[in-house]
Amino acid sequence: MKQILQNISTGETLLADVPAPSPQEGSCLIATSKSLVSVGTERMLIEFGKASWLKKAKAQPDKVQQVLEKAKTDGLTETFRSVKSKLDQPLPLGYCNVGTIIDPQDTGFAIGQRVISNGHHAEVVCVKRNLIAAIPDNVSDDMASFTVIGSIALQGIRLIKPTLGETIVVTGLGLIGLLSVQILRANGCRVMAIDVDSSKCELARQFGADTVDLSKGEDALRTALAFSQGNGVDGVLITASSKGSDIINQSAKMCRKRGRIVLVGVVGLDLQRANFYEKELTFQVSCSYGPGRYDDDYEKKGIDYPLPYVRWTEQRNLEAILDLMAIGAINTCALITHYFNFSDAPTAYTALGDRDALGIILSYEGNPKNELIKQNMQLSTSLKLERNGGSLIFVGAGNYASRVLIPAFINAGAKMETLVTATGVSAFHYGTKNKFVYATTDYDDALTGNSDTVVIATRHNLHADQIIAALNAGKNVFVEKPLALNHDQIDLIEQAYSASQLNRLMVGFNRRFSPHIQKMKELLNSSKAPKTIMMVMNAGAIDANHWTQDQFIGGGRIVGEACHYIDLMRFIADSNIKSYNAIKMGSGLNADVNDDKSIITIEFDNGSIGSIHYFANGSKSFPKERIEVFCDGTTLQLDNFRKMTGYGFKGFKSMKLWKQDKGQTQCCKAFMKSIHDGTPSPIDIDEILEVARVTIDIAESLRS
Repeated sequence: MKQILQNISTGETLLADVPAPSPQEGSCLIATSKSLVSVGTERMLIEFGKASWLKKAKAQPDKVQQVLEKAKTDGLTETFRSVKSKLDQPLPLGYCNVGTIIDPQDTGFAIGQRVISNGHHAEVVCVKRNLIAAIPDNVSDDMASFTVIGSIALQGIRLIKPTLGETIVVTGLGLIGLLSVQILRANGCRVMAIDVDSSKCELARQFGADTVDLSKGEDALRTALAFSQGNGVDGVLITASSKGSDIINQSAKMCRKRGRIVLVGVVGLDLQRANFYEKELTFQVSCSYGPGRYDDDYEKKGIDYPLPYVRWTEQRNLEAILDLMAIGAINTCALITHYFNFSDAPTAYTALGDRDALGIILSYEGNPKNELIKQNMQLSTSLKLERNGGSLIFVGAGNYASRVLIPAFINAGAKMETLVTATGVSAFHYGTKNKFVYATTDYDDALTGNSDTVVIATRHNLHADQIIAALNAGKNVFVEKPLALNHDQIDLIEQAYSASQLNRLMVGFNRRFSPHIQKMKELLNSSKAPKTIMMVMNAGAIDANHWTQDQFIGGGRIVGEACHYIDLMRFIADSNIKSYNAIKMGSGLNADVNDDKSIITIEFDNGSIGSIHYFANGSKSFPKERIEVFCDGTTLQLDNFRKMTGYGFKGFKSMKLWKQDKGQTQCCKAFMKSIHDGTPSPIDIDEILEVARVTIDIAESLRS
């Protein structure tokens, strides 16, 4: 299928052939008929992409600070690679989609039903149930394409709480502003609209508003005073875009005492306190489509808010806009300024430079359904046969997979056959970039191919099922940590591995393969004495709503990340785990909801002991990782996988690298070598299962 993508690094807009998205639980597959280009948002994204690195940095000073902090701990080389990778990721454009359901899954919608969604500009989109709404029969596809934009306007209006007969000012007459005028008029309000464009002011007048045309030198404050019969207006809805703060302060001056101001657009917020203080004005910023926005439980898991308690959600706002369209309260015909076939999308984006551009509609040709939902595509004609080792099915192309794992396996001599992702965009982009032969969104189909090895780098809740499917298909498996999220999954994986006989199963515990750890093992092997090990992981805070913190998706940070250190400590101790204990910060009512501020102690059969200090509440400028090992009158201290210092060793004082090396490349090379040579996996399966089970036990003890 075809989809519009933008290169964030260059600003180039591309109509790409990508695999159709795979069906997902709680989502619908929708064949698109129309989509609306959001002139303001998409123009801003393209301009940002075309800007120089310096301008990009000036536009996002908070991101620059994050980059500087990363450079302090990880070094300039690693930081540069990370930033470059981030900018290299393709950005799907669009969020105003109209189409027909072709696969409803378990959403309650029906095949063939016309719907709107916030899907991208693509021939097929996959959208979660709470971001979809059914289109009334008397609402055309063209009209329905304005629904999402209309819901943004509606949410701002809901926050301003207008009542019948009130005077409301709308400042900024783009699509959102002009739809706001119509919704406010339908609500029984008197509306005054302000803009610098005479043609947009004329449209607002057609929709029943009084106007102030700033291009003609008309005085907004004086007009607002007269419009409100000398009282000041009841509220101001700001739908404009401006870097200055004149608009917000002008809005305050034209309001009556205890008036309301709601910001939907983007303007400077250098507020003049006196205006707000003297009138006791209310100011609020509107968040997109309404309640549920950016809430993963609502948007991704499909958990609705009960109507008696949250009357208007994202989805119910979408439905309300469609109802207004159905009764003729919203006119979108006058807002359509450009009409393009989807195949001419690159030309359509040149229309963003047109000063008069408002509604730019893309119309999709009726391709055969079986072509639209094709999940597989060939990217190149043959494998690079000069490479040694197995051929790979690579599943997942997130930031770590695309930036670190894929290059590491290429460096290890793997043949990159098939790249599998859920949406298809990443499969196309990184598949092309890394010379994969195929890109697909169909994992089961990929397993039927000739590749002998599967690399799994997906979200943690998917690992177990994907491992078992790969083992059952007779494939070797390399899975990025963790192995699984619970004991039942581990048991099923062990059964599948036992039944698979010769297939290799390895978890990407790369730190044990790093140059520093290998040197550490060499130095420590001279003594059989027990070791005392202390590990500090300055993990950094992650939002509580991030998927890695979700027990059922990411497993929490102990399962998802600290497992690295449990494995590494076992490797250094060179012994089975005998016992363990863990505590986290706080207790009782003060207990932390997450497990990312914890201390884990481990005792080994050979007498070694160790502690893992996994903390998310430290300074970002402090090194992320420190390991200290005390053994038989010697000490080793490793800082951030860049410098290791030895104390008490003859002939060894320090080992320093120019850049951080956590062993990813060496880990992948060792795994691929085992396949090529027909030798066992570099990490014994018993160690993998032991670490997985202990990690689960520790995480569960912290939750209890």
